Amino acid sequence: MSHRSFVGLCLLPLAVVTAAFFLLPMARLIATGAEGPQGLAGYLAILVEPRYRATLINTVLLATATTLVTLIVATIVGMFLQRHRFPGRSILIAMLTFPLAFPGVVVGFMIILLAGRQGVIGDLSSHLTGQKLVFAYSIYGLFLGYLYFSIPRVILTIMAAVQKLDPGLEEAARSLGAGPWAVQRDVVLPALAPAFVASGAIAFATAMGAFGTAFTLATNIDVLPMLIYTEFTLAANFATSAALSVGLGVITWFILALARSFSGSAVAAAG
Repeated sequence: MSHRSFVGLCLLPLAVVTAAFFLLPMARLIATGAEGPQGLAGYLAILVEPRYRATLINTVLLATATTLVTLIVATIVGMFLQRHRFPGRSILIAMLTFPLAFPGVVVGFMIILLAGRQGVIGDLSSHLTGQKLVFAYSIYGLFLGYLYFSIPRVILTIMAAVQKLDPGLEEAARSLGAGPWAVQRDVVLPALAPAFVASGAIAFATAMGAFGTAFTLATNIDVLPMLIYTEFTLAANFATSAALSVGLGVITWFILALARSFSGSAVAAAG
């Protein structure tokens, strides 16, 4: 068997899997989106129709806010955990990354137990102020759920990036008279920029497409995954739901591609 034949034989399973589980479903999804009364113009509905456009804006803003807060929290925690050794560190890391094992529905349920009508926060606020604080079903509850879902993913990426930093650069900056904040600002953070871009793209993509958490919490909020679900199941509007799905995928893919070009490494969304 020639080398070319051997390579072709090895690539055959990849070609079959790619065609069966990616190319054919995507082609069918795109074709379905163009089968509505508006044809290909149906793809513009996400930008033209007021309800769809408002939902897109809500989703992008929520994903952006989640990404920014996630990066701030995960950077501080990840740098501390990677740079310091103390009793119980392994247990703490395990606890912080434990949400990776939870589906979105479980995360939503935990937010309800925390900030729902019978949640811990509501009971405490009722005892302290006489008024029950309930925000699990608002944009704030969904934001908290997205944070809970995103922070563990980013922490792992930041910790791996911090581990690869050259300590000699920081020592050189200190020897030149740079203070602790200056070292972090001028040496550490710029060195971590590719990790910020890559992990931020993962957090953004995860927040854009998260369905389980939105399904549990977004009773009064319009986000794209829930809009696609309602159009598909309740309205049986297959063309619109397919067009919205393609639009969501294109936006998320664009962010991931942009992050890949800036970070110089592969960026993939975790599901």
